[in-house]
Amino acid sequence: MNCVHCKEPMVVLELDQIEIDHCLNCGGIWLDSGELEMMLGDPGEVREMLTQFAAGRDIEKGKRKCPICLKKMEVVAADKEGNLRIDRCRFNHGIWFDRGELEMVIDLFDRDKQSAIHKLLRNIFSENANNSKERTK
Repeated sequence: MNCVHCKEPMVVLELDQIEIDHCLNCGGIWLDSGELEMMLGDPGEVREMLTQFAAGRDIEKGKRKCPICLKKMEVVAADKEGNLRIDRCRFNHGIWFDRGELEMVIDLFDRDKQSAIHKLLRNIFSENANNSKERTK
């Protein structure tokens, strides 16, 4: 799969039977429908959160296309303040996270940042971010 943002080929990382499509170039992450729920371990709560992403908040048509259906995704506020905006497929194929956004969403669930998934993602993507910085020097 090519990156939604920079069109570079993405790598697939398997995390506890969840495939995470990750762009080594821009740091973006694509999660297919249902993978965020599996990752956070509480499907009901995550579904509710995903519903709340759009409830009473601005939704705008984005410029990025879903890698599954190739339709333009929508951009929704993922937090009450509207500071965290993510791209999601209008047809529920998945969610795109720019660098750091997935960790911010996980912060909404894991405020003390001590869950196993939070630690693992922080380690994986912090290491990738450091490696990307070194490659550009």
